[in-house]
Order: sequence, then structure tokens, then C-alpha cells
Amino acid sequence: MFNITMKVINLKKKIILTFILIIIALGVYIFAKVSDIVRHDYDKQNKVILFIKSIISPHYLKIVRDNVFFISKLKAKNEFLELQVEKYEQGNEGQKFNSQIVKVGETDYEINYFFLPFKRLDLNLGWNAEINSLRAHYAEINNEKMFSISGEGKTVYFDKKNFLKEQLKFKELPNNINEILEKNNLQLIGIRDLFFYNNQIFISMMIKNENGITINIYNADLNYKKINFKSFFETKEYWKNYNVFSGGRLEKYKDNKILFSIGFAKNYDAPQDKNSFLGKIIAIDLNSKNYELISYGHRNPQGLYFHEDKNVVINTEHGPKGGDEVNLNFLNLVEDKNFGWPRVSYGNPYPDEAKLFDSDTFKKSHKELGFIEPIKYYDPSIGISEVIYLNRNSFCASDCIWISSLRANSIYILEFDEDFKKVINKERIYLKGHRIRDIDYDKDLDLIILLGENIPALITIKKIV
Repeated sequence: MFNITMKVINLKKKIILTFILIIIALGVYIFAKVSDIVRHDYDKQNKVILFIKSIISPHYLKIVRDNVFFISKLKAKNEFLELQVEKYEQGNEGQKFNSQIVKVGETDYEINYFFLPFKRLDLNLGWNAEINSLRAHYAEINNEKMFSISGEGKTVYFDKKNFLKEQLKFKELPNNINEILEKNNLQLIGIRDLFFYNNQIFISMMIKNENGITINIYNADLNYKKINFKSFFETKEYWKNYNVFSGGRLEKYKDNKILFSIGFAKNYDAPQDKNSFLGKIIAIDLNSKNYELISYGHRNPQGLYFHEDKNVVINTEHGPKGGDEVNLNFLNLVEDKNFGWPRVSYGNPYPDEAKLFDSDTFKKSHKELGFIEPIKYYDPSIGISEVIYLNRNSFCASDCIWISSLRANSIYILEFDEDFKKVINKERIYLKGHRIRDIDYDKDLDLIILLGENIPALITIKKIV
């Protein structure tokens, strides 16, 4: 009887020990996985992560992140600092620092990363910190050259064929932005876009003067000795405090006009007021500088594209807490070009602004409330930014748009039907640790070109066929 009792006790001990070992092993595995997530800037659209964030207070999540994963965070920080040192030491060489193959569905993409000689975004200060407004950079192809401008107004360029080499070889291009600021007693808040048209270079620029903050357009003849910008279009709309809702995208339009998107600047009445530029997309005549209203009811339109054959303006814009939108404005349709903000959204209000909205704002569809419905929206937000259209090339068999995102570190691909009225396929390319501010396509090189602002870097995507 004693022997049987001892065998039972020993068996229980073995079971308990085995159970403890399994728990320890599982804990080590989970720690390793979560540590890897922490190290490499987790995919914020991961459903598991989003669920955990929904049930645990951000305060406690921060304690866990800062203490339990201290070693992983320290290692990630060291890796990042080493990369920053490498970027600093290579100067304007535009050295390729990473290359990878990414598989999306049945398609393989080759992705290459090159240093961009601008200041990095500092997420420790918060994505909406005013200092980071000067670290939002933009890029644009013009003929055989690739140009980029920093949030501080520094301009550089190189031969676009260098994307096929190991170094981009940046050349600095002087400009008179600081002279404009000094002469007019202005403070630069940040550049908001870079655009070329008929050998002229255009920028949108947020500035501050005695009236407050505003956003205007400046242009100049392209000159490789020095770019001398002059005022092209002033909105004469001002707001007191800095915010990120400025818009500022520039895009080619028809009839010798360009498109200009303007955010609502936290003025909740302005988007529905046709006498205000805030929350609007307008077209500006390049000769007379007269403008026409293209659409209104916008929150913060940061992506803009005009498809001339289909006569449609494509725009992407940030929602509030969720509800980032992809909007199509079919110009041939006779309808009120009102996209609804702030009367409707598929997102949710931030706590400090909930009382500003009608009860129906976040409950019904745009169409039910009499506004134009987005063709696609993202909830949770992806931090939507620029958009390009592609048609029947190596990247797209029919009609596609590629959308860059900040928060989600991704490119979102939407494929449309022949009528361009229904999304028939969706893909996503995830680029860890890279907030994608800008996107362009070069037909000659058959490359998608991105600007990521964390390092910062210029990134190329090529489809492997």
C-alpha cells in the first residue's frame, strides 16, 4: 500500500513538473515572439494586437513595454542608432542599406532601401509633435531626375537610373525658402508637398505670421543652380494653434490647372462652408490663378490623383479615430460634391471632441445622410497618405490604385472593375518600421518609389517576374 501511495505521489510530481516546464517553455516562446514584435515595431493592424490594446489600459501596456521588454527595446534602439550613424557617415551618397524579397499572395517583390539625407521623424515626441512637421519629407520624379524636399525645405536630386545601383548620389540644390521666411518675418511650420508641371517646381508650405498659421503655394522655374520660389497662391485662411490637419497635396489637373487639397485645420464649421478653403479640394488656373471648387466636406486629404481618361479625382484622407477614406469624385456626375466631414464618418471621435458632433455622425453611412460614399474606408486607421493610379503594367493587370500609409507601415493595393466603381481585389505590402509618406511610379524603370520617414529612406519596389 505504501509503495502504491509513493508511486501516485511521484506520478503527481512528474505531472506537476511537466506542467511547469510546459508553462515555462510557453512563456519563453511568447516572450520571444512579443519581444520580436516590440523590437521590430509591431504591425499595428494585427487583430491580436488590436484586441489586447482594447482590453488593457494604455497605461499598463506602456509599463509592460518599458519594463518587461526593456532588453528587446534596448536592442532595437541600438540597431536603430547604428543605422543612424551609418546614414550620417555616408553623407549624400544615398547608400543602399537593405534589400529584401517580399511575397504577397502569388507575387514576389524586390524591395530596396536607400538612405535619404534628411532628419528622421522622432516618434518619441509623438507623430503630431510640431517639430515633426519639419520632418515630413516629399519626393517626385521629373523627367530623368528624382527630386526630394525635406520638411525644412532642403532640396536634393539625383539621376533616377541610380535606383538600379548601390548608391543614389544626391546633389544638393539651393533654394531661397529661408530668404522668403526672413524677408516676410515668417516661421516655417513645414513643407506639405512637392510637384512639377511644365518644367516648373511647386511646393505647398505651412507658415506662421502675425495672423496665425496658414498654408500657401509657391513656385519657381526649375534651375539647377538655385531655385528661386515666389508666391503663387495664398489661401488667406489662418488658425491659431498648430495641428496636423493641413492637407497640402498638389496634382496635375485639366485645362492648364492644378489641384490643391486643404485640410480642415480643426475648424469644424469650415468644411461645409463653401466660402472657406478649409476642408476643400480646389483647382487653380496656372495663368489667371483663379480657382474653382472641386469638392468639399474633407477632413485631411493627403492623397490626390486626377485620372483624365475617366475624369475622376481620387483622394485619400485621414479619418478621426478610424475611418480613413478612399474617395472617388466622378466629375461627369451631376451631384453635390460633398464628402461629409464633419457630419459623417466611419471612424469615432477623440474624447476631447465627442461633444462637437451630431448624434448621427458616427452611426450612419455617408449615402444615408446625403453625402458621397467612400469607395473604401479603413477602421482602424492606417494613417493613410498618398495615392497613385496604375493601369495595365507589371504591377497591375487592369485598373489599380496603390495607397501609402504612415501608421500601418504599408502599401495597400486596390484593384477595380472596368467601370472603376467596385473594388474587386485587395492586397497589402507590409514594410516594418517605415511610415510611408509619399509614393510615385516611374514607367521607364518600372519601379514603385516610396519615401519612408523613420530613417528616412527612399524605397523601391520591383515586381519579380
